[in-house]
Amino acid sequence: MGDSKKLSAKILIGMAVGIVVGVVLNSFIDNPIVKNYIVGMIFNFGSSVFTNAIQMLVVPLVLFSLVVGTCDMGDVTKMGRVGVKTLALYLGSTALAIIISLTIGSIIQPGVGFNLSAYSEAIANYKPGTPTPVVDVLIGIVPKNPVKALVNGDMLQIIFIALLMGVAISLMGDKVAGVKKFFIEMNELTLKLVFMVMNMAPIGVFCLAANTFAKMGFAAFKPLALYMIAAFTALFAHAFVSYGALIGLWVRVSPLRFLKNYADVIPVAFSTASSNAAMPVAMKAIVEKCGVDESISSFTIPLGTTVNMDGSAITQAMATIFIAGAYGVTLSVGDMVTVVVMSTLATVGAAGVPGASMITLAMVLKQVGLPAEAIGIILGVDRILSMTRTTLNVAGDGICTMIVAKSEGLFNKDIFYGRAKAEAKKAD
Repeated sequence: MGDSKKLSAKILIGMAVGIVVGVVLNSFIDNPIVKNYIVGMIFNFGSSVFTNAIQMLVVPLVLFSLVVGTCDMGDVTKMGRVGVKTLALYLGSTALAIIISLTIGSIIQPGVGFNLSAYSEAIANYKPGTPTPVVDVLIGIVPKNPVKALVNGDMLQIIFIALLMGVAISLMGDKVAGVKKFFIEMNELTLKLVFMVMNMAPIGVFCLAANTFAKMGFAAFKPLALYMIAAFTALFAHAFVSYGALIGLWVRVSPLRFLKNYADVIPVAFSTASSNAAMPVAMKAIVEKCGVDESISSFTIPLGTTVNMDGSAITQAMATIFIAGAYGVTLSVGDMVTVVVMSTLATVGAAGVPGASMITLAMVLKQVGLPAEAIGIILGVDRILSMTRTTLNVAGDGICTMIVAKSEGLFNKDIFYGRAKAEAKKAD
């Protein structure tokens, strides 16, 4: 426990120092030494190696943990019950997040009076990606080639494969005991690799933060300050009001204690802006520090990384309000409902990587008659919003996992409050 606390402190210090160093270097970014060697070589190398090392473990972690988690549930009926609870929580939480965002956006009205002419070049040059229709997302869950799904890192397909294998192994019992043992051992090996990679997290997070802020600084945010204020307000409102109420009333534990237990996860999510990158750390923290049984977390966390995107949905809704205001368009109640439904559905299956929500935003804008090309206006500040919304996404995965575990009697409050080790496996 002591080593873990030291690592958490080092990660937070690394992120804070990285931000300060990045902001300072931004004033000298035109200097060739700073631009090409310090930022372009040292920071870029450190951040890329760290991110790649974490991403390397995502596919095996999802596959092995989900197979093991499904096997551990034993009863297929239980797995179905947990699945329904998890999806209902994730989708309901996302819909609530969008409603909060639309309400705050309608009050602040960040796009009204915005000078579009200054961004005509960005609008003209931006080419929005082609969003995948929701029906195609659902069809694509079933892979034609499971090996290709693993190679490409298609998370929905990998989840489907893992769940199917887990159910089959559970149904066959002792006949495939060796196969089950293989997946358990591979899951333990992957978790050990995660621990090894996390030892370089303080340096990696420092390089990521320094790299981002050295390139962007704070000057780039000024023209879109009101939009960012509105988005941050919605993100923090959902984090502290919605999530605070969920964890306080349903799980009956301290939200501040949850933040303390999740201290390893937050800086990784913030600095990488990737739910996938933060997932290995989240899976470790939710079991060892938050007291969730691994049979639940190995199912809900990988699923949440793909399905639960509250932060992304909030910024999509706020971006829609902003762009509508900038173009002088008043969104009707029907439009607002459309934004809620489309943003909720569009985030299902969105890639857990930086910038993925910009593609799904194009789908939402088209549904309410706004130009998808206008996304080019907000691209300059999206990185810092992406870092923040990813942190919210990952925190939401953890909180919803705790709620499901509590409802199944698989949440240990003693572990959560540091009164017992994770190995204790005592029911609350």
